[in-house]
Amino acid sequence: MKSCRIHIMGASGSGATSLGRALADALAVPHHDTDDYFWQPTVPPYQRKRDRIERLRLMQEVFLPRADWVLSGSLEGWGDDIARDFDLVIFLSTAREIRLQRLRAREARHFGSDAVAPGGWRHHDTEDFVEWASHYEDGDREGRSLAKHEAWLAQLPCPVLRLDGSRPLPELIAACLAGLGRATLSA
Repeated sequence: MKSCRIHIMGASGSGATSLGRALADALAVPHHDTDDYFWQPTVPPYQRKRDRIERLRLMQEVFLPRADWVLSGSLEGWGDDIARDFDLVIFLSTAREIRLQRLRAREARHFGSDAVAPGGWRHHDTEDFVEWASHYEDGDREGRSLAKHEAWLAQLPCPVLRLDGSRPLPELIAACLAGLGRATLSA
C-alpha cells in the first residue's frame, strides 16, 4: 500500500471525530481534525475562523505531504484542493436525534454541565449550535448540509464508503479497514 490518507466526514455529531481518532489509532497513523485548522485558537473556542489560505497552509505544513493520516471533519466549501490526496472518504450518516444528543453531551464535556445548562455562560451558544446542527438534513441553515455534502462527495476522485454512524465503534473500525483494503486493491 503506497499511502493511507483517509477523510471521515458527516453532520455535526455524526461521530466523524471519534471514528477518526479510533481509526488512526488502529492504523498507527496521525489523526487531524478540520476544526483545528478552521478555527483560530480563542477562549472560549470557535469564535474566529481562519482565512481559507491560512487553513490550507497550516495543513500543508503539519501533515498533508506525509504518506499516512486520518482527517476528520468537513472540508466542503474550502478544502477541495485536498480531495485529490484522499485514498478513501468515509461518510457517516447518523440519525438527527442521536446526533443532537451527542452534541449536547459533547458540549457538557467540553464546557461543563453547569455552563451549558439554562443560566450557564455557554447555554445560549450551545442552544444556537444544536439548533443549527438540527437542520443538516433539510439544509435550512447556512453552512453544512446533507445536499452540499452529497454534491461534494459526487465529485471526489476516490472511493466513498458510507456507514451508519450509530453503529458501535469497533464495527465501524472493522468496516473502515475492509473499505480501505478494497480501495487499495482498486487503486
